[in-house]
Amino acid sequence: MPKAGIIYNDVKPIAGRIAIELKEKFTTAGWDVCITSGAGGILGYSTPESPVCHTPIEGLTPPGFDSEMRFAVVLGGDGTVLAASRLVAPSGIPLLAVNTGHMGFLTEAYLNQLPQAVEQLLTGQYEVEERVMLTVKVFRSDATIWEALCLNEMVLHREPLTSMCHFEIAIGNHAPVDIAADGAIISTPTGSTAYSLSAGGPVVTPGVPVLQLVPICPHSLASRALVFPDSEPVNIYPVNTPRLVMVVDGNGGCYVLPEDRVYLERSQYTAKFIRLQPPEFFRILREKLGWGLPHIAKPASVELP
Repeated sequence: MPKAGIIYNDVKPIAGRIAIELKEKFTTAGWDVCITSGAGGILGYSTPESPVCHTPIEGLTPPGFDSEMRFAVVLGGDGTVLAASRLVAPSGIPLLAVNTGHMGFLTEAYLNQLPQAVEQLLTGQYEVEERVMLTVKVFRSDATIWEALCLNEMVLHREPLTSMCHFEIAIGNHAPVDIAADGAIISTPTGSTAYSLSAGGPVVTPGVPVLQLVPICPHSLASRALVFPDSEPVNIYPVNTPRLVMVVDGNGGCYVLPEDRVYLERSQYTAKFIRLQPPEFFRILREKLGWGLPHIAKPASVELP
């Protein structure tokens, strides 16, 4: 019996309702279905009373979501997709992301396209696109105190965000650099259209094997976004006292003390996304962000998103 999964945003009633209907449809078609909330992939927020919310990377995978599962359908917005990618990446399960949120930059289909999407899933009419992920770890006295998978970006900043931060950042075997800024972002190509873009970083197409370092509001005209090979690991040594806050993919992280070391490297795991039509990144940029449209709209000749 073939096996499928469903991951949904349990905060949105419509996602829960569609999840139940979808499970019945797959079950009727002879599939074994596992269903879970995307909440399990949300990294806990740290507080002064609980500075480290740590679950090992492989410990997030829900029961039944193993390598025998052919695919999983994600019902939610970009936040749910990010959480789902952490849940299933260690098992290598491809995800079909269906948008029940707002922008849905990472999603492949909308609810009104779900019947056709299900038909393509059942008949295997789709492609699988892989996206690079990062392994992010925090070391204290050479012991791992926190780790997570990252699809978009890791952000390191102070509380409050407007306070100046000082970092020493070493990329690969290159000489360390000193950065003074409101914070620092290490982004994947997937994350180049998220926080990194808002902070002035470039858009990177998904297939380019690079990462980028983007200072947030740097206190220097010389500090600009840096693109480097994703084969080179990154070590970040904070200088600030008493602590910094690290956030991964916008939904969780831990406090980082001056004696800690933040380590990032390209993960052995990848996020796999089901594409119902050949992947076309520029089309997504056009539809979601308005990229490439003329500065003077010509409704008669230009197809607007």
